[in-house]
Order: sequence, then structure tokens, then C-alpha cells
Amino acid sequence: MGKEKPRLARLTAILTQLQSKRIVTARDIAKKHSVSIRTVYRDIRTLEQSGIPIVTEEGKGYSLMDGYKLPPVLFTEEEANALITAEQIVGNNPDESLIQSFDAALEKIRAVLRYSQKEKTELLTERLQIRSYSKSERTSQYLIRLQKAITEYQLIELRYLSEKGEQTNRRVEPFALIQTQENWLLIAFCRLRNQFRTFRLDRIEHLFLTTINFEPHKITLEEYFEERKKHWDCTPDIP
Repeated sequence: MGKEKPRLARLTAILTQLQSKRIVTARDIAKKHSVSIRTVYRDIRTLEQSGIPIVTEEGKGYSLMDGYKLPPVLFTEEEANALITAEQIVGNNPDESLIQSFDAALEKIRAVLRYSQKEKTELLTERLQIRSYSKSERTSQYLIRLQKAITEYQLIELRYLSEKGEQTNRRVEPFALIQTQENWLLIAFCRLRNQFRTFRLDRIEHLFLTTINFEPHKITLEEYFEERKKHWDCTPDIP
């Protein structure tokens, strides 16, 4: 195990961790803070005794009671700088919807920064530039909607232009999103082809989120890639 944090700092960090996910396992907490499972149980009891409404779901993990709100999180200077760096990375990606949503979220985050932090983040913004793409134009605008479709298991309809210039209408069950150096890729189960296919977001000409839900796929992204390795030496061709 790595160096253990002081207990007060660890308890505060565990609270932040509980806020960040719906369910957090004892193993997740132990791994993140380099402590034993027994120490996690003791920390959770301490938080409960201090009045934090922690819900224990047997066999799953811990969560904060629905509706419970903690005071705004204060960011360290290093964390604020990491957000500014992330802003540059996101701003240099090819999907317009991601940029707009991230900018809106970052504006809310900036609102809770201390005055001295705001001055420093503004300075860093002026002095930081990240060039990770060979082209700067926006080539897609569907990423945020696709993220919603993945988490809510919504069937989507799209008009797609293949690499050969062939236009087709598809009904697909969105499964995962992958970012390459130049494009975002959607992995989805295509009902037209009756198998998983990969779609480049910059070739989607129109996208519509239906109100139809599909059954979640009983496979992880890692398992998907392992299965594909049995049939291809690389990722599947773009349809």
C-alpha cells in the first residue's frame, strides 16, 4: 500500500468520493486511500456517527441518502489548474456539443473558486496551450446526446455516410464511445446488420433519439474488445 493520508483528510476525501458516484464499494475506497477494508468500515461508522446519512446496500457498497447535499467543494490550487488544463484539452476536440457542455460546467465550477484562485486560473488560461489534433475544425455535434442515449439505453436512429460515400438509415443500440486522435467513434449494435458496428461521429449526417428503450448488453467494453480480437487483428472496419 502507498502512504496513508491523515484520517481527517481521508474522511473528507471519502465524502467527496461518495458524492461522485451512486454506489462506492469498500474495496474502491480502500484502494483509493491505501487502507485496509477494516479501516474503511471504521471510517464509514465514524462518518455515520457524525450525522452523515450513508446508506449501506448489502453486497454492493455505500451511497449518500438521496437528496442529501454537502457544502460546495473547495478546490486546491493543483485541482483548479487540472480543470484549466482539461478545458484546453476539451476545447481542442472535434465535437461541438462536448465543448459547450464542458464550458457550462466549468463556469459553475469557477463560481465556487476563491478570489485568489480565480486570478491564478485566469493567468494559467492565458499561458497554456494544448495542440493534440492536427485539425481544429468541429466535425461532429452529437457526442453529448449519444452519452445520454448510452446511459439511458435509448434506441437511436441515424443517417450515416459510409467511407465509400453510401448513405444508409440505421437503428442502433448505442454501447460505447471511443476518442481517437482525429475523431470520436460510436460502438453500437446495428439492427440493420444485426451485429456490433463502429460509426464515426463526423459521418453521422442526422441523429434522432427515440423514446424506445432496449435491453442493456450483458458485456463490458473490455469483453467486447476481447471478443473482437478473435475475429480481427485490429478494431472493426467502419461500416
